[in-house]
Amino acid sequence: MTRETQVALPISLANVTKTYGSVYALDDVSLEVESGEFLTLLGPSGSGKTTLLMVLAGFTRPDCGSLKFGDREVIRTPPHLRDLGMTFQSYALFPHMTVAGNVGYPLRLRKVPKAEARERVERALETVQLSGYGDRRIDQLSGGQKQRVAVARAIVFEPRILLMDEPLSALDKKLRDQMQIELRHLHEKLGMTTVYVTHDQREALTMSDRIAVVNKGRIMQLATPRDLYERPANRFVADFIGESAFLDVTRSGSDVAFNGAKLRYSGTLPDTNNLLLMVRPERIRLASGEATDGSNSFEATATEVVYQGDSYLLHAKLDEGTQIAMRGSVRSASLSVMPAVGDRVTLTLSPDDTILIDASEA
Repeated sequence: MTRETQVALPISLANVTKTYGSVYALDDVSLEVESGEFLTLLGPSGSGKTTLLMVLAGFTRPDCGSLKFGDREVIRTPPHLRDLGMTFQSYALFPHMTVAGNVGYPLRLRKVPKAEARERVERALETVQLSGYGDRRIDQLSGGQKQRVAVARAIVFEPRILLMDEPLSALDKKLRDQMQIELRHLHEKLGMTTVYVTHDQREALTMSDRIAVVNKGRIMQLATPRDLYERPANRFVADFIGESAFLDVTRSGSDVAFNGAKLRYSGTLPDTNNLLLMVRPERIRLASGEATDGSNSFEATATEVVYQGDSYLLHAKLDEGTQIAMRGSVRSASLSVMPAVGDRVTLTLSPDDTILIDASEA
């Protein structure tokens, strides 16, 4: 592809609402997608993420709101005039056409001259690492190859925006992981503004510049993968992204305590008295001896120890009754000194990893 610096367009949604009877599929959604950005819409089934993508594509007309591609209002523009490419969960390839026929179909619709179309199809196939596959039938391809064909078809006419609706969900885990990296590299090469829908949190963290977490038709948080994981805006985001335990805490001004013990923390407190301490398994540590190095400490009893090859997962019950998990490295502790069920343990959490979040769901 050749228009690497020209293809990208920013997207702007303002106050977009879509209802089905009394159900809000989208509830006053506003969102800015930067030019050339890879933005993922992440959420559980029924959250509204696919409805939002269909609004961008023009397949769903919202009840109200504004949608702009660049400076152009497109809320009433039909899909085929929006200058965007799209890939679907089912690939939506034509089984009676060859690979080249599928990839070139958008060019036929646009009446691109045959010689130019052949060149563009070849470039698109080269871009997705399928050079020489043009004459193959669709039923001769693997799942990953079919997905590449679908991507080639979406980019062959050099759209300014690319929409992707759970394109990797039909692939096995190993191939899915491989395709995540390939799609990310393809985005970096082409520079298209890309909006990607998935319910897979790890996929979103791997591929995205930013992630919009969607639930009940609203955007819960829009942030970079790291900020989303380490500084979730509320309990829903914290619970949906990664594995977490949540501990009830009390607040008095800037002081926060768990089970009567004051916590050391380094971040900014949310503007609420209704707080929870979020504990990620990989951030908590097993204290050696009496040393806690200025970290917050929690007394507990080991309830289960699971060996997982390069790591072990320790489940423990804190003295106040909450179950918590800790992931430890087998390399840093021999099996002989790993806790056993029933052992008393001291778990520690550094101030930097002591994350206090808004306990609300929204």
